[in-house]
Amino acid sequence: MVKAVIMLVVAMSAAVPAENIGPQKEFNGMPLVFSDDFEKGADRWAPTDEKAWKVADEDGNKVYSLFQQSGYEPPVRSPKNISWVKDLKVSDCVIEARVRQTGREYGHRDFCVFFGGVDATHFYYVHMASKSDEHANSIFLVNGAPRVSIAKERTTGTVWDNEYHTVRVVRNAQSGLIQVFRDDMTKPIMTAEDKTFSEGEVGFGSFDDTGVVDDVRVWATRP
Repeated sequence: MVKAVIMLVVAMSAAVPAENIGPQKEFNGMPLVFSDDFEKGADRWAPTDEKAWKVADEDGNKVYSLFQQSGYEPPVRSPKNISWVKDLKVSDCVIEARVRQTGREYGHRDFCVFFGGVDATHFYYVHMASKSDEHANSIFLVNGAPRVSIAKERTTGTVWDNEYHTVRVVRNAQSGLIQVFRDDMTKPIMTAEDKTFSEGEVGFGSFDDTGVVDDVRVWATRP
């Protein structure tokens, strides 16, 4: 009888879709401070160009789509397509989302995660692109001047297809450590150490491509 009950509980648990379970409330000792699956729209986001972003429907699931090139021109050489989370400033943090790149294939085909955002010319971003060079597939610092690669370790490139990939950025402001993971959460695809910005805003986007983001989670400490 006990065995039958256990089997029933397991079967019922397996039958519950993962998206209905909800995000875990704590990660790396930090509380969940932001979560968005876009089922209620994107009112919690502030894009650099609202005409380039929309909430789209994919087989009944709502996603946040960067569907066209932004008309925004940054003050210094840096990504053109950004949407920041409104009213969210964090220090130590874990940023996680499912992302899908929807542009054509070329060396700088990219999707980005932004953090430590102070203003239009002061922030960090992770640029995940098909091939690595001084301007692509790295962790970048924008500090009142054109972006500079600060990655200590990185792969030779980030392969994009038309599928969703889980991306995670882990930031320790005190040590300066930045780690980037994609799909495999046991080994980072990029690392850096920098203490220029100890806190700031969080966002997603692309340098000059298109893409989709969904199921955004941020666990963090508040400054």
